[in-house]
Amino acid sequence: MSAMPHIEPLGDSALLLRFGDGVDAAINQRVHACAAALHAWAPAWLLDVTPAHASLAVHIDTNTLGGTDPLDTVHAELASWLAETRTNSIEIRERFVEIPVLYGGDSGPDLEILATLAGMNPAEVVTRHTAAICTVAMLGFAPGFPYLLGLDPALAMPRRANPRARVEAGSVGIGGAQTGIYPAAGPGGWRIIGRTPLRLFDAARDPPSLLQAGDRVRFVAIDAAHFAPADRRT
Repeated sequence: MSAMPHIEPLGDSALLLRFGDGVDAAINQRVHACAAALHAWAPAWLLDVTPAHASLAVHIDTNTLGGTDPLDTVHAELASWLAETRTNSIEIRERFVEIPVLYGGDSGPDLEILATLAGMNPAEVVTRHTAAICTVAMLGFAPGFPYLLGLDPALAMPRRANPRARVEAGSVGIGGAQTGIYPAAGPGGWRIIGRTPLRLFDAARDPPSLLQAGDRVRFVAIDAAHFAPADRRT
Protein backbone atom coordinates (compact mmCIF):
# COMPACT_ATOMS: atom_id res chain seq x y z
CA MET A 1 0.00 0.00 0.00
CA SER A 2 1.30 3.45 -0.88
CA ALA A 3 2.04 5.84 1.96
CA MET A 4 -0.47 8.61 2.57
CA PRO A 5 0.54 12.00 1.20
CA HIS A 6 1.78 14.63 3.63
CA ILE A 7 -0.71 17.47 4.10
CA GLU A 8 0.64 20.99 4.55
CA PRO A 9 -0.82 24.50 4.36
CA LEU A 10 -0.64 26.47 1.12
CA GLY A 11 -1.62 30.06 1.80
CA ASP A 12 -4.86 30.89 3.60
CA SER A 13 -7.28 29.00 1.34
CA ALA A 14 -5.51 25.87 0.13
CA LEU A 15 -3.75 22.74 1.32
CA LEU A 16 -0.97 20.86 -0.44
CA LEU A 17 -0.90 17.07 -0.61
CA ARG A 18 2.72 16.04 -1.11
CA PHE A 19 3.16 12.51 -2.52
CA GLY A 20 6.93 12.53 -2.98
CA ASP A 21 9.74 14.43 -4.65
CA GLY A 22 11.10 14.79 -8.15
CA VAL A 23 9.74 13.63 -11.48
CA ASP A 24 8.39 10.09 -11.30
CA ALA A 25 5.60 8.64 -13.45
CA ALA A 26 4.27 6.36 -10.69
CA ILE A 27 4.05 9.22 -8.19
CA ASN A 28 2.41 11.45 -10.78
CA GLN A 29 -0.16 8.73 -11.44
CA ARG A 30 -1.05 8.79 -7.72
CA VAL A 31 -1.46 12.57 -7.93
CA HIS A 32 -3.96 12.26 -10.78
CA ALA A 33 -5.78 9.37 -9.10
CA CYS A 34 -6.21 11.47 -5.95
CA ALA A 35 -7.43 14.45 -8.02
CA ALA A 36 -10.06 12.23 -9.67
CA ALA A 37 -11.11 10.82 -6.29
CA LEU A 38 -11.48 14.30 -4.81
CA HIS A 39 -13.67 15.39 -7.71
CA ALA A 40 -15.78 12.26 -7.18
CA TRP A 41 -16.10 12.99 -3.44
CA ALA A 42 -16.92 16.66 -4.15
CA PRO A 43 -17.15 18.06 -0.60
CA ALA A 44 -18.91 21.41 -0.35
CA TRP A 45 -15.68 23.23 0.48
CA LEU A 46 -13.79 22.00 -2.61
CA LEU A 47 -13.18 24.72 -5.22
CA ASP A 48 -10.60 23.04 -7.44
CA VAL A 49 -7.43 20.96 -7.49
CA THR A 50 -4.14 21.68 -9.24
CA PRO A 51 -1.90 18.67 -9.99
CA ALA A 52 1.88 18.99 -10.13
CA HIS A 53 4.56 16.35 -10.65
CA ALA A 54 4.49 15.05 -7.07
CA SER A 55 1.90 17.17 -5.29
CA LEU A 56 -1.71 18.25 -5.47
CA ALA A 57 -2.98 21.67 -4.44
CA VAL A 58 -6.48 21.54 -2.96
CA HIS A 59 -8.25 24.90 -3.22
CA ILE A 60 -10.86 25.54 -0.54
CA ASP A 61 -13.94 27.74 -0.32
CA THR A 62 -13.49 28.86 3.27
CA ASN A 63 -16.89 30.62 3.18
CA THR A 64 -18.59 27.23 3.41
CA LEU A 65 -16.86 26.44 6.69
CA GLY A 66 -17.45 27.72 10.17
CA GLY A 67 -15.02 27.99 13.06
CA THR A 68 -11.97 30.11 13.61
CA ASP A 69 -9.61 28.01 11.48
CA PRO A 70 -11.36 26.39 8.50
CA LEU A 71 -8.09 24.97 7.16
CA ASP A 72 -7.72 22.86 10.31
CA THR A 73 -11.22 21.50 9.71
CA VAL A 74 -10.44 20.56 6.11
CA HIS A 75 -7.05 19.15 7.11
CA ALA A 76 -8.75 16.77 9.53
CA GLU A 77 -11.43 15.78 6.98
CA LEU A 78 -8.81 15.18 4.28
CA ALA A 79 -6.63 13.08 6.57
CA SER A 80 -9.60 10.92 7.53
CA TRP A 81 -10.77 10.62 3.92
CA LEU A 82 -7.30 9.68 2.68
CA ALA A 83 -6.99 7.02 5.36
CA GLU A 84 -10.27 5.42 4.27
CA THR A 85 -10.15 5.93 0.50
CA ARG A 86 -8.11 3.88 -1.94
CA THR A 87 -7.47 6.68 -4.42
CA ASN A 88 -5.43 4.37 -6.66
CA SER A 89 -8.57 2.36 -7.36
CA ILE A 90 -10.41 5.38 -8.82
CA GLU A 91 -10.84 5.08 -12.57
CA ILE A 92 -9.31 8.03 -14.38
CA ARG A 93 -11.12 9.08 -17.55
CA GLU A 94 -8.17 9.48 -19.86
CA ARG A 95 -8.50 11.78 -22.84
CA PHE A 96 -6.30 11.09 -25.87
CA VAL A 97 -5.12 14.04 -27.92
CA GLU A 98 -3.09 13.99 -31.13
CA ILE A 99 -0.70 16.87 -31.69
CA PRO A 100 0.43 17.46 -35.30
CA VAL A 101 4.08 18.53 -35.50
CA LEU A 102 6.27 19.84 -38.30
CA TYR A 103 9.69 18.53 -37.34
CA GLY A 104 13.10 20.02 -38.18
CA GLY A 105 14.10 23.00 -40.30
CA ASP A 106 13.10 26.42 -39.00
CA SER A 107 10.34 24.74 -36.97
CA GLY A 108 12.80 22.44 -35.18
CA PRO A 109 16.23 24.11 -35.10
CA ASP A 110 17.63 21.70 -32.50
CA LEU A 111 16.55 18.47 -34.18
CA GLU A 112 19.83 17.74 -35.93
CA ILE A 113 22.10 18.54 -32.99
CA LEU A 114 19.89 16.54 -30.64
CA ALA A 115 20.05 13.61 -33.06
CA THR A 116 23.84 13.84 -33.17
CA LEU A 117 24.11 13.98 -29.38
CA ALA A 118 21.74 11.02 -29.08
CA GLY A 119 23.75 9.00 -31.61
CA MET A 120 21.01 8.71 -34.21
CA ASN A 121 19.75 10.46 -37.32
CA PRO A 122 16.93 13.06 -37.32
CA ALA A 123 14.43 10.64 -38.84
CA GLU A 124 14.97 8.20 -35.97
CA VAL A 125 14.41 11.00 -33.45
CA VAL A 126 11.08 11.79 -35.11
CA THR A 127 10.13 8.11 -35.20
CA ARG A 128 10.87 7.67 -31.50
CA HIS A 129 9.17 10.93 -30.54
CA THR A 130 5.96 10.06 -32.40
CA ALA A 131 5.95 6.45 -31.14
CA ALA A 132 5.63 7.45 -27.48
CA ILE A 133 2.29 7.89 -25.71
CA CYS A 134 2.95 10.69 -23.24
CA THR A 135 0.99 11.89 -20.21
CA VAL A 136 0.45 15.52 -19.25
CA ALA A 137 1.98 15.42 -15.79
CA MET A 138 1.13 19.04 -15.06
CA LEU A 139 0.63 22.49 -16.57
CA GLY A 140 3.02 25.25 -15.57
CA PHE A 141 5.79 27.70 -16.48
CA ALA A 142 3.35 29.56 -18.74
CA PRO A 143 -0.44 29.28 -19.13
CA GLY A 144 -1.19 26.04 -20.97
CA PHE A 145 2.42 24.76 -21.03
CA PRO A 146 2.26 20.94 -20.69
CA TYR A 147 5.02 18.95 -19.00
CA LEU A 148 4.80 15.53 -20.66
CA LEU A 149 6.11 12.28 -19.21
CA GLY A 150 6.70 9.18 -21.33
CA LEU A 151 9.49 10.43 -23.59
CA ASP A 152 11.70 7.68 -25.04
CA PRO A 153 14.72 7.65 -22.65
CA ALA A 154 17.07 7.67 -25.64
CA LEU A 155 15.82 11.19 -26.46
CA ALA A 156 16.36 12.64 -22.98
CA MET A 157 18.66 15.64 -23.29
CA PRO A 158 19.74 18.50 -21.01
CA ARG A 159 18.36 21.93 -21.77
CA ARG A 160 20.44 24.31 -23.87
CA ALA A 161 23.35 25.95 -22.06
CA ASN A 162 22.24 29.29 -23.54
CA PRO A 163 18.44 29.73 -23.64
CA ARG A 164 16.92 31.46 -26.63
CA ALA A 165 15.53 34.96 -26.20
CA ARG A 166 12.50 33.91 -28.29
CA VAL A 167 10.90 30.54 -28.89
CA GLU A 168 7.93 30.55 -31.26
CA ALA A 169 4.44 29.63 -30.06
CA GLY A 170 3.69 25.97 -30.70
CA SER A 171 7.33 24.91 -30.46
CA VAL A 172 7.79 21.33 -29.29
CA GLY A 173 10.86 20.83 -27.15
CA ILE A 174 12.78 18.36 -25.03
CA GLY A 175 14.11 19.30 -21.62
CA GLY A 176 15.71 16.51 -19.59
CA ALA A 177 13.44 13.46 -19.60
CA GLN A 178 10.35 15.45 -20.55
CA THR A 179 8.87 16.91 -23.69
CA GLY A 180 6.73 20.05 -23.78
CA ILE A 181 5.01 22.57 -26.01
CA TYR A 182 5.40 26.35 -25.77
CA PRO A 183 1.89 27.90 -25.80
CA ALA A 184 3.16 31.40 -26.56
CA ALA A 185 6.27 33.02 -27.94
CA GLY A 186 8.91 33.86 -25.35
CA PRO A 187 12.32 32.91 -23.99
CA GLY A 188 13.15 29.27 -23.34
CA GLY A 189 15.95 26.76 -23.03
CA TRP A 190 14.35 23.49 -24.16
CA ARG A 191 15.74 21.87 -27.30
CA ILE A 192 13.23 22.62 -30.05
CA ILE A 193 12.65 19.75 -32.47
CA GLY A 194 9.40 20.84 -34.13
CA ARG A 195 6.33 23.03 -34.03
CA THR A 196 2.58 22.44 -33.95
CA PRO A 197 0.02 24.71 -35.64
CA LEU A 198 -2.42 24.16 -32.75
CA ARG A 199 -3.06 26.93 -30.26
CA LEU A 200 -2.24 25.57 -26.81
CA PHE A 201 -3.84 28.40 -24.82
CA ASP A 202 -6.67 30.80 -25.64
CA ALA A 203 -8.21 32.85 -22.83
CA ALA A 204 -11.44 33.15 -24.84
CA ARG A 205 -11.80 29.37 -25.15
CA ASP A 206 -13.53 27.09 -22.62
CA PRO A 207 -11.40 25.61 -21.23
CA PRO A 208 -8.56 27.98 -22.18
CA SER A 209 -5.91 25.25 -22.23
CA LEU A 210 -5.99 22.74 -25.08
CA LEU A 211 -4.39 20.08 -22.87
CA GLN A 212 -5.29 19.20 -19.29
CA ALA A 213 -3.30 17.44 -16.59
CA GLY A 214 -3.75 13.69 -17.01
CA ASP A 215 -4.36 13.81 -20.78
CA ARG A 216 -2.60 11.23 -22.94
CA VAL A 217 -0.80 12.71 -25.93
CA ARG A 218 0.62 11.34 -29.15
CA PHE A 219 2.62 13.47 -31.57
CA VAL A 220 1.95 13.05 -35.29
CA ALA A 221 4.49 14.16 -37.92
CA ILE A 222 3.16 16.42 -40.68
CA ASP A 223 4.78 18.15 -43.64
CA ALA A 224 4.90 21.86 -44.41
CA ALA A 225 1.84 21.60 -46.69
CA HIS A 226 -0.28 20.55 -43.71
CA PHE A 227 1.04 23.20 -41.32
CA ALA A 228 -1.99 25.47 -41.37
CA PRO A 229 -2.34 27.44 -38.14
CA ALA A 230 -6.13 27.60 -38.43
CA ASP A 231 -6.53 27.33 -34.67
CA ARG A 232 -4.04 30.04 -33.82
CA ARG A 233 -4.89 33.69 -33.35
CA THR A 234 -1.91 36.03 -33.34
